[in-house]
Amino acid sequence: MAKISASQVKELRDKTGVGMMDAKKALVATEGDSAKAIDFLREKGIAKAAKKSDRVAAEGLASVTVSGNTAVIVEVNAETDFVAQNAKFKDLVKHIGEVLLESKPADVKAALAVKTDKGTLNDELIEATQVIGEKISLRRFQIVEKEDSDNFGAYLHMGGSIATLVVVAGADESTAKDVAMHVAATNPKFVSRDQVPEEQVAHEKEVLTEEAKNEGKPEKIIEKMVSGRLNKYFAEITLDDQDFVKDSDQTVAKYVASKNGKVKSFVRFQVGEGIEKKQEDFVSDVMSQIK
Repeated sequence: MAKISASQVKELRDKTGVGMMDAKKALVATEGDSAKAIDFLREKGIAKAAKKSDRVAAEGLASVTVSGNTAVIVEVNAETDFVAQNAKFKDLVKHIGEVLLESKPADVKAALAVKTDKGTLNDELIEATQVIGEKISLRRFQIVEKEDSDNFGAYLHMGGSIATLVVVAGADESTAKDVAMHVAATNPKFVSRDQVPEEQVAHEKEVLTEEAKNEGKPEKIIEKMVSGRLNKYFAEITLDDQDFVKDSDQTVAKYVASKNGKVKSFVRFQVGEGIEKKQEDFVSDVMSQIK
């Protein structure tokens, strides 16, 4: 039997919200496999969903720059929120977006090597670090192209803690911006059902089937139950199937269709997502300064 550590139990509890004993039992039953333990809990009806909370740490800003049929969404990190609100930092983020839009580099490495008036973009980040007093870094960006008949929708939440960029075929800029705001609020994973990998759908269907069986439901209605729950699953992860935040009586797809449009793509950057935050011990820090 695999040895289950306290940290494994805590991690599973954080992901599923179940009690300590249930988490440990699930890990024991699955030989310490966290992913299988989540399925085990869901199948038993103990945890209805495996909601993973990404620990967000890095500060900074995300931004969108648009020029004609090309747009770029970018995330630039700083060490503290105080610096992220600095006017020089904001100007730098805007400048980086403009440089990327003009040069269209393939990746971050290529972006840092782009020539600018001050040498390279990397040289500018080094200079900003020296002037501002914190490490400034270009974390990621994505360049998006559209057709003449498409519309970009861009939205910045709280000045840039979340940035979204949407491409809508047809409709108008107002509709595209509405969708961009929706994406910022709900964080979908795909535009439509046909983008969800088949193996992911099959896995979810298997888990839902086992869950229904363990609830003691008759075999003849399990298929209908699974179908209904699968629709709810799609409504959580696909943009088209989600209830539109401005009008929950219709889905996003129906809203956009009412404006003679269709969502083609979206990008969503949340500052610091997926980066583990350094835990500060302020008491120790103050004491070390006194010493």
